[in-house]
Amino acid sequence: MTETIPGLGQIDFAGDDHVVPFQVEDLDVRGRAVQLGPMLDAILERHNYPLPVARLVAETVVLTVLLGTSLKFEGKLIVQTKSNGPVDLVVADFSTPDRVRAYARYNEEALSLAEENGLTKPEHLLGEGILAFTIDQGAHTQRYQGIVPLDGASLEEIAGVYFRQSEQIPTKVRLGVAELLDRDENGKPRHRWRAGGMVAQFLPEAPERMRQADLHGGDGDDGENAFEVDHLWNEASVMVQTIDADELTDPTVGTERLLYRLFHERGVKVYPPQAVYDKCSCSREKLRDVLASLSEEDLDHAVEDGMVSVTCEFCSTTYRFEATEVRPQ
Repeated sequence: MTETIPGLGQIDFAGDDHVVPFQVEDLDVRGRAVQLGPMLDAILERHNYPLPVARLVAETVVLTVLLGTSLKFEGKLIVQTKSNGPVDLVVADFSTPDRVRAYARYNEEALSLAEENGLTKPEHLLGEGILAFTIDQGAHTQRYQGIVPLDGASLEEIAGVYFRQSEQIPTKVRLGVAELLDRDENGKPRHRWRAGGMVAQFLPEAPERMRQADLHGGDGDDGENAFEVDHLWNEASVMVQTIDADELTDPTVGTERLLYRLFHERGVKVYPPQAVYDKCSCSREKLRDVLASLSEEDLDHAVEDGMVSVTCEFCSTTYRFEATEVRPQ
């Protein structure tokens, strides 16, 4: 849909499942924003997660999409939590240029107890552990990994810590998830998920404008006055912090309108959107190679009635192989 917005001009609205890069020159701020709809719905629907787990996976997917679409090379970004909470594992990965997948592992008994006690925020569900950001550029390259502790904060706060410690870039992250109950075109009840997010970074043209005093990275100690950035970043950070979760997910607002609401007084420029899709990278060939690498003993345990069945944890696709296909020759 094309519409004219003051300050932005005539633009084609990106709509759902499209990441919109933006820049606010007067504030030395660049970033990306997104609203996810059908793509997120497809990921969550196939797993049928309990509502608190679905919300946590949705936040992780938004964060992964926002960061993954910034990759300038062929590769993969993996965002993963490992913790001692009711949801002990959440993983989402983005494969360039546009493929997303995700899943979570949880303890039903511990989750039920947490729900009974009203402890369903991400920090409650995850507990203590780590959040890891891994960049994989494929074979013959070394993986890069940044790790920050899950210290009882929200995912958006933890992501901010990662950028402050590992990337040394002042960054503000906002994430929002909404569960929608409405009716389809035939009047039947319908359940849908929406999510949205924004990452804004202070990236001045002149390096001296970003002063980083006594920065300690990777050990959980930020040091005193780790960032003494100028008033422009303070202004931008406050603006981003004012965003409500409803604004991030509201389809009637849209990404471009939200950016205009925030930054119109300073002027905001949006760039062509990038679509993202629910696409798993599993394949019959890849899984067959994995099975063929197993020991004879492990294969014996996996064979049932002459067949080996493997289900992808991400997309729930089940692959069946005859034992002779995967046994070493």
